[in-house]
Amino acid sequence: MRRIGFRGYMVIVIVIVALAIGGLYFFNMNRVAPTATNKANGVQITQRASGQYQTVIKDGRYLVSAARGITATSEPNSLDVKHFESSLLDLSKTQFKPSQYIFQEGQYLSSDTVNNLLERKSNNNPNGLNPEDNGKTDSSRNPIYVQTLTEQDFMTKSGNNLKLSGIVVGVAMNTQDEYQKEQYGTTYKQEISEADRVAYGKKVAPKIIKQIRQQSGVSDNTPIVVAMYANSASDSLAPGGFYAEVKSTQGTDLSEWSDISDKSIVLPKEATDTSSLGNDENNGFANFKNDVSNFFPNIAGATAVANFKKGTLSGLNVTVTTQFYSQTEIDSFTTYVSQSALKFLPANVPVRIVIQTANELQAILIRNANDKTFSTTILD
Repeated sequence: MRRIGFRGYMVIVIVIVALAIGGLYFFNMNRVAPTATNKANGVQITQRASGQYQTVIKDGRYLVSAARGITATSEPNSLDVKHFESSLLDLSKTQFKPSQYIFQEGQYLSSDTVNNLLERKSNNNPNGLNPEDNGKTDSSRNPIYVQTLTEQDFMTKSGNNLKLSGIVVGVAMNTQDEYQKEQYGTTYKQEISEADRVAYGKKVAPKIIKQIRQQSGVSDNTPIVVAMYANSASDSLAPGGFYAEVKSTQGTDLSEWSDISDKSIVLPKEATDTSSLGNDENNGFANFKNDVSNFFPNIAGATAVANFKKGTLSGLNVTVTTQFYSQTEIDSFTTYVSQSALKFLPANVPVRIVIQTANELQAILIRNANDKTFSTTILD
């Protein structure tokens, strides 16, 4: 168990400086020529880690997305922000293996281009992916289907250069659209059926691919994958998930669509949830929740988000909220939670547990799949 105090923070600072110095040495050892025509700008790649992509460093800094921040500021549910991008990277690994490709934040769709794509189609914005405003303010209005999109690039070494070898674009589709009939007025919600969402996603995919192929540096035969994501409702306690993908290897021609089964649920499950998905995990979590509640008074709540891929649990994020009146209570409770989690929660997937009060974070427990213990950090 670790507690971070002032000395701990100083040690962390020293370690970061040491790593930075070592990193500069590594980058110089892994220098490749820049992809742009300006030979004065240096491009490097990070060190390879098992199962992870090497990434691109330019002029000594991480190369950020050309449309940086759009997803973070446009998703209605904050849970979708992280899940959308991290799940997209996991999906990308099935198309472009980390051992063969280098990851680069999207560089071909600029912020202006992405913002225009996310707007409604109009005379002034013919490339808008969302339907024209039909002037209605009831359930017959044309909703905003496409909420956001993000680009991920995959590079390969070509001699001393980096070459674009593939692009993956995640498209977040709304399951409900929130709107106002007048500025600063009441917010209304318009439900979007699954059939309408899926059909509209298939309609806009070729338009997205066409827009990407028009960008300088993208060839007519660069492989492009478009993955469709269903956003959760803005008040949902679980994020949405990817549901389909399609690939283009030439022009705007598309392969057959492939279904993706990516789903997240909240534990404990609602009594009205008759789905069999997560039943075993729900029983284990109920035992965990009862165990820690019986150990410690004032447990305000314990919930979890269980992530499933193709019906199989892939990760569990647990939040326990309570009230503490001493540091020793935090220490003792955290130790007990780690022991209870080892006993009742699944062992073959990553588990992350956050212990918090109503106002602040108190401890974080992390265990990788099949690990025998939790890594624990208590915040002073």
